[in-house]
Amino acid sequence: MLKKFTCALLFAATTASLTAAASLPPTPIEQAPLPHSAVVVFDIDGTLTPHNLFVHEARPGAAEVVNSYAARGYQVIYVSTRVPLFQSGLTAWLHKHGFAPGPVHVAQNSAERRDPVGFKAAILQGYQQAGWTLSYAYGDSATDFSAYERAGIAPQRVFALKRRFSRHCQPGVYRTCLDGWGAHLTFVEHEVPLQATLQKAAGAARTPVGPVH
Repeated sequence: MLKKFTCALLFAATTASLTAAASLPPTPIEQAPLPHSAVVVFDIDGTLTPHNLFVHEARPGAAEVVNSYAARGYQVIYVSTRVPLFQSGLTAWLHKHGFAPGPVHVAQNSAERRDPVGFKAAILQGYQQAGWTLSYAYGDSATDFSAYERAGIAPQRVFALKRRFSRHCQPGVYRTCLDGWGAHLTFVEHEVPLQATLQKAAGAARTPVGPVH
């Protein structure tokens, strides 16, 4: 009995140690550098990967879309409720598959993982409080769409990704259901405005008009 108890303790300690080592620490939210600085939000599992269970595979074309947003001046942020044992390689995975660098926010405890809507909405609201504008968002699950709605992102700027083996996207409020990323690059390149253009327009709107002589 003592031997079994000791083995159980060792197993629990080892598991806890591995989990702690694998977990990503919290990522601070930085203040927006300029008024109307915009972020684009990407869920990871099932969105940048083909399915929420296939965490080592990147969807074709996903990095190109993410990088196009970055090239247009948007701050890319990643949010995930991935379990700790699979968190440690996340930033390396993003780099390996060519995704633009950006803050990676992962759930820090079981309570946050049980409430993905609350966790992701709180992260996004933190960006709003730091002066950022939430411009576009991508996800694959109903909880993603609920989080984006709670954070106040307009439905026409939210896009759903269909998971591999699924016939439909999960329910939610969003602009459209994407089969994959390939064709969406055209949308980003032709319909998403450059950040410099938006900031210039915002600056012009704030400039007082002098008297007409």
